[in-house]
Amino acid sequence: MKKLKIYVWYIILISMACFNSCKKDWLDAKPNKALVVPTSIADYQTLLDNVTQMNANAPGLGVVSDDNFRLTDATYLGISEQERNAYIWGPTENFYGSDGNGDWYYAYSRILDDNVVLDGIKSLTVNSGSQTAFNNVNGSALFYRSLDLYNLAQEFCKPYQNPSAGTDLGLPLRLYSNVNLSVKQSSVKQTYDQLIGDLLKAAPLLPVTPLYPTRPSKTAVYALLSRVYLAQENYTKALAYADSSLQLQNTLIDFNQLTKAASNPITRFNKEVIFHYTLSGYLAFRTNRLIVDNQLYQSFNSNDLRKSIYFTTVSGNISFKGSYNGNLSFFGGLATDEMYLNRAECYARTGNSLAAMNDLNALLKTRWQTGTYTNMTAANANAALSLILTERRKELCFRAIRWTDLRRLNHDSRFQVTISRTVNGQNYTLPVNSPRYVLPLDEKEIVTGGLIQNQR
Repeated sequence: MKKLKIYVWYIILISMACFNSCKKDWLDAKPNKALVVPTSIADYQTLLDNVTQMNANAPGLGVVSDDNFRLTDATYLGISEQERNAYIWGPTENFYGSDGNGDWYYAYSRILDDNVVLDGIKSLTVNSGSQTAFNNVNGSALFYRSLDLYNLAQEFCKPYQNPSAGTDLGLPLRLYSNVNLSVKQSSVKQTYDQLIGDLLKAAPLLPVTPLYPTRPSKTAVYALLSRVYLAQENYTKALAYADSSLQLQNTLIDFNQLTKAASNPITRFNKEVIFHYTLSGYLAFRTNRLIVDNQLYQSFNSNDLRKSIYFTTVSGNISFKGSYNGNLSFFGGLATDEMYLNRAECYARTGNSLAAMNDLNALLKTRWQTGTYTNMTAANANAALSLILTERRKELCFRAIRWTDLRRLNHDSRFQVTISRTVNGQNYTLPVNSPRYVLPLDEKEIVTGGLIQNQR
């Protein structure tokens, strides 16, 4: 692992951000100028190499809200207030209660770090011997900022749709380390334009293969661009970038080589991982609480090894154990299996059913027990698309992807889903295209940041 040199100013900055995350607006997390001491490219790289800050606590309330699991009534009462409201798609008022919006605060804390780096490196002298290291720091900060903006947009902005994206409320785009600058909300289009622009700048700066899987790379940039364009329903570009990512890294795990009975069969930093990242550890995600949706679980064939690799039985209920983090923390990073599915879906949507099924079969044959898999076929592109979307939900469950998929697939009548849950005898429903597919902003942001609340 990376050697981490922690500067006094950085400890104070992050401590303040985390301490205040549930109490005060993130803008209050100001670095003490007198303690800022980074003077070299290596110093800024060290800042970005703080994996507990930069590679953890990704927004996860969308997973709490999606349709891949349920909770018992007793468990529901034992989770945090914001989780309870996310689980039942609760009303805006008092959504976060005394908890504070952790997804928002952790992400903007990282964005502040990115901006500190991007502003700070402007004053450094770069020569031929330091150019590569400088480029890595610059590109990494741009990548991290883009990743958080994208993840925030999946929870706190409407799904991207033309032409309304130009007027729908987006995120406050904090692009400088000066936290005293007043920044209003952008539009959804401006939010996506910014993060895509950052990624396009980052791509030529980063190596194909990073020194560590916790660092960004050119491959990761392409993978994230594919994910972003898929959320925009721009299937031509999502296809192009999934293909670009797979041209650089396309290895898949043979699930036959995994130990099915292991508590965590898939290892951290495995060969499918393009960029390592974990979600916030919400109480609802604990194995003894989370009960996998029965329809999802039963959709796996008995010869499909994912059924035993991904899931386990806890107190008579089916729970999840298949995180690419190698433990109980949910993986929210980028991996080759997602890119195969992205490319397959985009091939189908652009009419190339043969290429779509080739990608799907290439993935699935590594997931089934040796000698039992027969290649799937599709009569046409629509049939291929239906098969791919079914496998997409199964393969990528509990990775903070399903929520975005639900939001975008609501725009297609063939794949719309109405989600329902029952808690303490009361039924809750999330209708197709409901405004509650957008989470509310924390009231503290409304009061102190001057932001406009999402209409739900």
